[in-house]
Amino acid sequence: MSPRRLLRALMGVDDKPERTALAFSIGVFIGFSPLVGLHTVLGVALAFLFKLNRVAMLVGIYVNAPWWMVPFYGFAAWVGYKLLGLPEGASLPVFEWGSLFEVAFWQGLAADWRLLIPAFLGSFLLSSLLALIAYPVSLRLLKRYRNVRASWKQSKAEI
Repeated sequence: MSPRRLLRALMGVDDKPERTALAFSIGVFIGFSPLVGLHTVLGVALAFLFKLNRVAMLVGIYVNAPWWMVPFYGFAAWVGYKLLGLPEGASLPVFEWGSLFEVAFWQGLAADWRLLIPAFLGSFLLSSLLALIAYPVSLRLLKRYRNVRASWKQSKAEI
């Protein structure tokens, strides 16, 4: 989905701006969380569980588009390694992009699963930061959009 369509979908949500911004920011947290592959299912489940707007939640999740994932998770792993350091006796794997589709790569990653702990921590911290930024920004945009829309409707009604 293009950023313009995501923004249009978010602005079209018919709920209080605070609740919409909350659902959106939780979606951003989930979308950038290390739980890749579970984003949509987890977001819809939380939206139903806490009676949040599903559209706003999904828009927040889909902010993390596929072309952002590799740089984001690479940076998140770097942040985690800076905070925790590499586990004792571990070294970062060296691989070629083609090896991602080979069983040996995934077996090596599973054998040295301790490398995933700093990556998980970095992703969790960065997704939390992004969610904390997303709430006030989206709340301000929603309120401004609704004020402009209300004044436009009022001026149209006066004509």
